[in-house]
Amino acid sequence: MERSVNYSVVGRPQPGNNGGGDKKFYAQAQATGVMGLKEMADRIQRMCTVTRPDTIAVLVALCDVMRDGLMAGEIVRLDNMGSFQISVRSKGADKEEDFNVSMIKKARINFRPGEELRDVLHKLSFRKVPMRKAVNALLEEPVEGKQHEEQV
Repeated sequence: MERSVNYSVVGRPQPGNNGGGDKKFYAQAQATGVMGLKEMADRIQRMCTVTRPDTIAVLVALCDVMRDGLMAGEIVRLDNMGSFQISVRSKGADKEEDFNVSMIKKARINFRPGEELRDVLHKLSFRKVPMRKAVNALLEEPVEGKQHEEQV
């Protein structure tokens, strides 16, 4: 498996310039595919003695435990892999006593990569590829239970 990040060059208007102004060109990462839960379990199974069903069970349980921890306001730290934490956005109040929970507008899950994943960023190689306008359509997973059959 080739280990490089594909990118395309895209033109974007200048931010803050009414009407866009002159375009500048930037790199935009292009995904080469999607690795879902089953694919992860298959890859893990090939690396150790844990079976695919056991791996899937552990990954599903990990997600459940992480969700519970985040909902309890905990930072979920996966050692050197990184940590997950809830952050919030809110409207501002002039005085602390004027602030109330209805002013919180959005919650997000932030991921901070740990040393093990941050190191990946220093080892990347890049390959320029043509822009794919329909990249989202190509990467969408098929709907379960539906099969395409040709009529003869």
